[in-house]
Amino acid sequence: MSGHSKWSTIKRKKEATDQKRSKMFAKLLRAIEVAAREGGGSVDGNMTLASAVEKAREASVPNENIERAIKRGAGELEGARYEEVTYEGYAPGGVAVLVEALTDNRNRTGQEIRHIFTKQGGSMGDPGSVAWMFQRRGVILVEKESAPDEERLLDIALEAGADDLADQESHWEITTEPSGFRVVSDALKGAGVNVVSAEITMQPNVSVPVEGSQARSVLALIDSLEDNDDVQEVYANFDIPEEVLAEVG
Repeated sequence: MSGHSKWSTIKRKKEATDQKRSKMFAKLLRAIEVAAREGGGSVDGNMTLASAVEKAREASVPNENIERAIKRGAGELEGARYEEVTYEGYAPGGVAVLVEALTDNRNRTGQEIRHIFTKQGGSMGDPGSVAWMFQRRGVILVEKESAPDEERLLDIALEAGADDLADQESHWEITTEPSGFRVVSDALKGAGVNVVSAEITMQPNVSVPVEGSQARSVLALIDSLEDNDDVQEVYANFDIPEEVLAEVG
C-alpha cells in the first residue's frame, strides 16, 4: 500500500519544521499520558506506551516532557482526564477513514469531526462501518537508498520476529505483530539499518486507488482531521502514487 504510513512520515518531516510543531508535541504527549494510564508507566511492559514514546522521540520531543507525561498518566503527577473515542467515515472516492481521538468533551469533539467530514466532501459512518477493514499492526519503514540489500534486510527482520517485508516504491515496509514491534525495531537499529518510521498503527486489509483531484481531496480531509486538537491518529485505506504524496506533502 502506497498509503497512510508513508503519508504520515512525510507529514512528520514537514511538521518538524513549521508552526505545527507545538501542536504535534501536545498530541504526542497526550498519547503517552493515556497509554501510561491504561497500561502502566513501564515502557518495557507496555507496548502501546513504547510506541508512543518512540514516535515522540522521532519528533524530537524533549525527554523531560516525555517523562512528565508518563508520570501524569501513571498518577504520579496531576493532569486532565482524557477519554478515548473512535470515529468512522468515508473520504471522497469511497476511501475508508478511521479517526482516533482523546478528548475531555465527547460532544464537542464529535460535532467538530462531523463538521470536518462534511466540509471536506466526506461523510461520517456508523460505529463499525469501516473499522473491520483495519487491523492493528507494527509498521516499520526503511529507505531503500540507505538500506542493506533485500535478502540481508529480510534476514534481520524475520530473525527478530517480523511477519513480512514489502516493496513500497522508495521504501521497504516491514510489518510485525504489535507485541513484537519493539524487538524488531531495536534489532534493525542495532544492525545499523536506518529506520525512517516505526509505529503501531491500524493497517488496512484492502486499499482504494485514487489519483488526481480526488487524491488531493482525500489528503485535504486527512489534513483537516489531523489538524483538530483532539485527534490523535487518522487511518485511511487510500492508495495514492508516491509522487502525489510527496508533492502535496
